[in-house]
Amino acid sequence: MTALAPYLSSFLREHLPKERRASQHTCEAYAQSFQLLLCFAGSRLKIRPAKIEIERLDAPLILTFLEHLEKKRGNSARTRNARLAAINAFFRFLEYRLPSCLDQSRRIHAIPMKKIDQALVGYLTRNELQALLDAPDPRTLSGIRDRAMLHLAFAAGLRVSELVGLRLDQIDRQTMSSVHIIGKGRRERILPLWKETAAAVKVWLKVRPASAASELFLNARAQAMSRSGFEYILEKHVATAARKAPTIAGKGVSPHVLRHTCAMHTLQATRDVRKVSLWLGHASLQSTEVYLRADPTEKLEALAAMAPPMLKPGRFRAPDKLLAMLRTSGRKPNYAE
Repeated sequence: MTALAPYLSSFLREHLPKERRASQHTCEAYAQSFQLLLCFAGSRLKIRPAKIEIERLDAPLILTFLEHLEKKRGNSARTRNARLAAINAFFRFLEYRLPSCLDQSRRIHAIPMKKIDQALVGYLTRNELQALLDAPDPRTLSGIRDRAMLHLAFAAGLRVSELVGLRLDQIDRQTMSSVHIIGKGRRERILPLWKETAAAVKVWLKVRPASAASELFLNARAQAMSRSGFEYILEKHVATAARKAPTIAGKGVSPHVLRHTCAMHTLQATRDVRKVSLWLGHASLQSTEVYLRADPTEKLEALAAMAPPMLKPGRFRAPDKLLAMLRTSGRKPNYAE
């Protein structure tokens, strides 16, 4: 039996950040996956997580864990696949460092990924979006901050990690004309700011409390805003916006919905999916095609361009009974029928 703890520690602290140069978000996601797995394995094997051996994490246990994620925790197939991807990455790491677990690793790699539903993206209409942007109280410090965050999240189509990780040096503070984004996969992009967005961010910079944190947006303790913190703020303002636009209450607005809203409004304004892809920082156009399926205007234009088949007008005439009798009377009976 081989102890799991030293290898897992080396994988998360050495291999991912240093050898693979994985981002902090990737390391945190992998660590969360193994936290869930080891807590589940510990309760099932009646052993402390620190005492678990690698050989105990066999394919049947991993399958039971994945089933637990979906049925007990209510995770989607997408989340289940993400947890499995983290486990596969760890066992690929073990293959060259612990050859005795090679067969075990191959059995785990044989666990298939589940197919996921390609649902339509959710987004806000212009009235719903305006109600949300107007929800924060501009007379309070938190309201000024929240208004700037919502404007920037929508106008730049930011992921929540990009928004809360945005630093002061990534904003052009002299002209307030652009923002430098470091996105997923370390893809960088520079986006121009609308006047309304620039004004909202400028007001926040004037009242931003002094802090050692380099991030643009701070929480109530003058520390960097967290993902969960922004999710809480968004949920609070969605409830306020629902008084003005009741339809927003049933849409399940998340930080990523603001990104989808930016994409849909950009697509409707430009009719160019390539510009949407550049604006959002997608690696390929395939990631952006999901917005084409959600935009009804594209289907209406295709429908208008297609001419319906023309049917020649005519008049129905009943067949002559005498001619019908003559056609059938000369035929030999077909006994096979």
